[in-house]
Amino acid sequence: MSTFDIQQLNPAILPEATGNYTHGTVVTGARRMLFVSGQVPWAEEGKVPEDFESQCRLTWRNVLAVLAEAGMVVRNLAKVTIYLSDRKYREANGRIRAEILGEHKPALTIIITDIYSEDWLLEIEAVAFDG
Repeated sequence: MSTFDIQQLNPAILPEATGNYTHGTVVTGARRMLFVSGQVPWAEEGKVPEDFESQCRLTWRNVLAVLAEAGMVVRNLAKVTIYLSDRKYREANGRIRAEILGEHKPALTIIITDIYSEDWLLEIEAVAFDG
């Protein structure tokens, strides 16, 4: 049985954390840390979908695959960083992120920036823990 805990931190002096995130996380009792490298919308065939929603779901699938390889699941995520190629993807990103994470709210950073490949519309990296 796992003895680690990821506690949400939402200081009263900060605006309420809207969306599927928390202002900070404190991890206690962890014995393993997992750093998930930036995952991109690569499929087995090497093809990249053209639309954002398909790319976002595929990228999250890749993040979840790394978690699973380490014997972890979504609730192990303490920190997620999402890089978007354009701010017009914010709403779809938030909706899909909420579907994937459910009630779990890790610390979150979203950055609007150029992505390594012009075909990729986002990249996701993460940090996870388990006990």
